[in-house]
Amino acid sequence: MTPPTFTALALSLDQGIAEVRLNRPDKSNAMNDAMWQEIRQAFAWVDATPEARVAILSGAGKNFCAGIDLAMLGSIQQRIAHPDGARSREALRRLILDLQDCLSAIERCRKPVLAAIQGACVGGALDLVTCCDMRYATADAVFAIKEIDLAMVADVGTLQRMPRLIGQGIARELAYTGRHVDAAEAEKLGLINRVFATAEELSAGVRQLAASIAAKSPLATRGLKEVMNYSRDHSVADGLDFVATWNTGVLLSGDLNEAIAAQREKRAPNFGD
Repeated sequence: MTPPTFTALALSLDQGIAEVRLNRPDKSNAMNDAMWQEIRQAFAWVDATPEARVAILSGAGKNFCAGIDLAMLGSIQQRIAHPDGARSREALRRLILDLQDCLSAIERCRKPVLAAIQGACVGGALDLVTCCDMRYATADAVFAIKEIDLAMVADVGTLQRMPRLIGQGIARELAYTGRHVDAAEAEKLGLINRVFATAEELSAGVRQLAASIAAKSPLATRGLKEVMNYSRDHSVADGLDFVATWNTGVLLSGDLNEAIAAQREKRAPNFGD
């Protein structure tokens, strides 16, 4: 299936691996209006496309993403203007909820999403990558919750998702100070899974991981994401009940039969999309 064409993203699909690349390198991939909306559209496409088994989120150029485009941020007052202050504030709330939803599309996507991060990953970019299943970075990567330096409370996901990755104490420290975290510290904190020396090694390493995932049962992989996301947001007892219900529906699958046959015949399994 041919991927759609976007203005602020580049989307490709090869051997089961979809790559969603932020594509404003001259602006350090700052997130303008088009990019927010296209992120949602791109991951909806990945979700709906059977041939896409796993996705990589990357950024073109030197920096992964410099966060929200300041021109977009500066236009908000104009966009929500209304003679009635209550209606203006309601419009702002709806705008924030829409931007949240653009990034939550990554979590809603049933396919695993691996973030490949180089250079700057600050502000809205952190909201973006905390939605992903796993994060990998180059040694020169830098992370920061920058909203405090704009006298803002981050409002599209970082404050909700990052504490689940690195714990409340350090997440609050980063939110209150806006300080930079290098790749070595980010790996130690558990924000990223692994550090690669160069952008080339990052690209090759993440693609290798994605290829390994793409070779697994797509049905089981989608189930893993569904169950792990549910379990993260619920009690252990709720999670156990959910996975029992899930496997009641999909455990006895053609993929299970193929996996058993492949092991018995000492060959690689061949799963359908």
